[in-house]
Amino acid sequence: MIFYEVLINEKLYFNGDVFMNPLQINELPKEIINFLGTIKSIVFPQQGWTSDVGVIESEQGMFILKRTRTEQFNSWLHKEVFVLNSLTTQTALPIPKVHKYIERKEQSQSFALLEFFEGETLRTALLKEKNEARRQEMIFLFGKTLAHIHSTPCPDDLKSSQLWLDDMLQAAQYNLDYYETEGDQALLERLKANKPKPFKQTLIHGDFTIDNVLVQNGNVTSIIDWSGGAFGDPRYDASLAIRPKPNAFENERDIAIFFEGYGEKIVSPDEYIYFENGLYNFF
Repeated sequence: MIFYEVLINEKLYFNGDVFMNPLQINELPKEIINFLGTIKSIVFPQQGWTSDVGVIESEQGMFILKRTRTEQFNSWLHKEVFVLNSLTTQTALPIPKVHKYIERKEQSQSFALLEFFEGETLRTALLKEKNEARRQEMIFLFGKTLAHIHSTPCPDDLKSSQLWLDDMLQAAQYNLDYYETEGDQALLERLKANKPKPFKQTLIHGDFTIDNVLVQNGNVTSIIDWSGGAFGDPRYDASLAIRPKPNAFENERDIAIFFEGYGEKIVSPDEYIYFENGLYNFF
């Protein structure tokens, strides 16, 4: 993985440039420090738009630390911890175990200490891959991984009393009213009035992109960032998965290979627009 390297309590450097350290060691809750023991180093990956994400090496081993700030992002981390705790105890999916979760409501901060997995994001792997056959193998594996998620029985505690899409449209309205979103009221009204035909709900990831799958030596090591995990519409996952990215899904061949790995094509062009160009704009 490519990381920002950091000297604790000082500055961090990457490719000769200097960046501010997003998290000082003295900001960590004592519960996490006590669990970790002596901290040898912290490095910060090139990710973490909604949170500060660090990789910690301590005398207890390697861990991922996530720190969120603001009500919205704190609620997302709270949801992710709930989903991970449910899935790690009731499924065999390759996902991080939660070691510690600390809320500091008076400071509007939350911390989660998670299991560390070796690997790099699929986005990074695809960007580096020059061999077209191996690149297509990774796209196929990406689709196969999503099929594995969708075929995994969803724990009851992740199920809602109403349809997932109805829940999401309500959440979209809340986000529009209280937070910044890329969508507007006119778009949301169109989404409410033109819902796609019903589809069998499954366990979904909720943000299944090439940034949230870690790979190493041609295998998936972990699936991360589960704040959108739910009993929901699998077409949403598939739509986000095939969004065009550099060296991925820039042509119809990649999309076809992805659905070969998945086992079937479950998203029509109109449904893709509804989920990726529509609903996703509120999250």
